[in-house]
Amino acid sequence: MKGKLALGASALTIGLLTLSGAHADGYQVTRLVQGSAFHGVHGLAVDKAGKLFAGSVAGAALYEVDRAAGTAKIAVPTPEGMADDIAIAPDGTMAWTAFLTGDLYARKGDGPIRKLASGLPGINSLAFRKDGRLYATQVFLGDALYEIDVEGAKPPRKIMEKMGGLNGFEFGPDDKLYGPLWFKGQIVRVDVDKGELSVLADGFKVPAAANFDSKGNLWALDTALGQLVKIDPKTGAKQVAAQLKPSLDNLAIDADDRIFVSNMADNGIQEVDPATGTAKQVIIGKLAFPGGIGVVSDGGKDTIYVADVFAYRTVDGASGEVREVARMHADGTTLEYPMSATAKGDEVILSSWFTGTVQTIDRKTGQSRDMLHGFKAPYDAIRLGDGRLLVAELGTKSLVEVSGEHGKDRKAIASDLAGPVGLVLGKDSAVYVSEALAGQISKIDPATGAKTVVAKDLKMPEGIALAPSGKLIVAEVGAKRVVEVDPASGSVTEIAGNLPIGLVGALGLPPTNMPTGVGVGAGGTIYVSSDIENAIYKIEKK
Repeated sequence: MKGKLALGASALTIGLLTLSGAHADGYQVTRLVQGSAFHGVHGLAVDKAGKLFAGSVAGAALYEVDRAAGTAKIAVPTPEGMADDIAIAPDGTMAWTAFLTGDLYARKGDGPIRKLASGLPGINSLAFRKDGRLYATQVFLGDALYEIDVEGAKPPRKIMEKMGGLNGFEFGPDDKLYGPLWFKGQIVRVDVDKGELSVLADGFKVPAAANFDSKGNLWALDTALGQLVKIDPKTGAKQVAAQLKPSLDNLAIDADDRIFVSNMADNGIQEVDPATGTAKQVIIGKLAFPGGIGVVSDGGKDTIYVADVFAYRTVDGASGEVREVARMHADGTTLEYPMSATAKGDEVILSSWFTGTVQTIDRKTGQSRDMLHGFKAPYDAIRLGDGRLLVAELGTKSLVEVSGEHGKDRKAIASDLAGPVGLVLGKDSAVYVSEALAGQISKIDPATGAKTVVAKDLKMPEGIALAPSGKLIVAEVGAKRVVEVDPASGSVTEIAGNLPIGLVGALGLPPTNMPTGVGVGAGGTIYVSSDIENAIYKIEKK
């Protein structure tokens, strides 16, 4: 995941697919938005046999991509499979970096997976020299270049630090390391033996990666501008070879000099012809990694607002058409890995436990109103009737009231909550919160902070929404179902079961991982996000 369990193709049938056995009597479940592979795609590598591999950090898996079929299968599953970048050694050994856990792994062929290094949070990019030595950098959660012992016996040897975010790099024909400085907009050359760095080319907005082709040409990506740029490795002269979409992450070049580029927001990979600048889509997703959702009904039409981690998108509740409002790292865009969404009136509120942010957006224009930082793992946020903002902070086990200019005034109104994930304002003006780790739904008086348990003995309740009837609709992720909770009696009724929700997170991440979102339209139609499939499901009364 930059500053960052897929299903087989047979399970990703296009269109509205009835999910057999997934509904209680009286309800029908259909897939409104089809799923996709990956959960954000980052590092790429092509081995000597021409196989294309791709890494996902949030999905915590390393994939093999079938370029002809446009499909992907998991090559290394979670937890070891988390891969921000991938490199192939001269002897065919594949190594990859687990960005969030700080581990670096390697495997030769179908042999055992070996951990070569650990304790390096933000371990990001890596490359082998021609002699087989391995080098890697920390970016975003650190800023240093190391030599990694390929036997995993010696600790990493630090070569340089505070470079400016040395991202996807590669060794050139001169045995020097070439790569981008994410935070400085430069492509640099590094003599790893002397620990010396020099600038080759600058003027990039946000350079993400640089690789060589067989002819010695250097190719670089600008993630913010969406450009593939050809660089003369001697003079640093630049030429834009292809204009793509922003949110580019990495590239790989095969033996025939075909260039493959990954795009986080598209959840996809493109093959780019550098001679013509044309791009062919190898694989793509309608959604990248949907988390929390909000639903607003205008004139009987439901619109679903999706926190898609690498983008903020809307979905038409009738047709399933996906529209992109904003994507990560696009020039001029304010967005920080949205993971939860609520929508009401003219406002959408996005939150991200990863970046500790809560963002308010104008629902009609899509323009950002305010970006609030400094929260501790915020999992959801809602607007109270009097205008105050309320944030569920998993990191402090509390509900935080936010007010004042740019949200500078903050105080906890309820504490000791066991995994607060989802929030919704009830018809009685009380706040209902899902306590995932306690397996309960609680009612909070926003004036006094007094708490009353409404329903208990649930398995990892996460997303929560209010139905027109006043009942609560809850994603009970641990039981892979959606239930209806009566806030008056606490009775729980299953609405739909056997749902593809509850992607297991990597070690060290919150057990709630990506929140499963639910939303309800004015007509009572229920929508739920699938973090496993990257899909949106629709639940309707028959």
